[in-house]
Amino acid sequence: QVQLVESGEGLVQAGGSLSVSCAASGRTYRIKYMGWFRQAPGKEREFVAAINWSGGNTYYADSVKGRFTISRDNAKNTVYLQMNTLKPEDTAVYYCAAKFDELRYSIGYDYWGQGTQVTVSS
Repeated sequence: QVQLVESGEGLVQAGGSLSVSCAASGRTYRIKYMGWFRQAPGKEREFVAAINWSGGNTYYADSVKGRFTISRDNAKNTVYLQMNTLKPEDTAVYYCAAKFDELRYSIGYDYWGQGTQVTVSS
């Protein structure tokens, strides 16, 4: 199993930046992808970004492409999400997730963090 702990919740003004991180522990050697998802009030959870744990390839939802950057530090078993040019519609609880298979990077995640709140004021 893998345990995931997010940090970096915050309140920022529109146009600002915020970084959230997620530390993984446990059977991290089995991780193939780590991803970030978000869930806004009254909406379904949606894919934000993912990174291939070994190769480092990155993938983004169209809504965040060019504004968000996912990165990882394998030595620290940590994944980061740098969010720039934030918009009020980015307000959500952000969850990191990990999966052991190399199938589609936007679905099928097995392990989830507890979530961290990101609020963007207008």
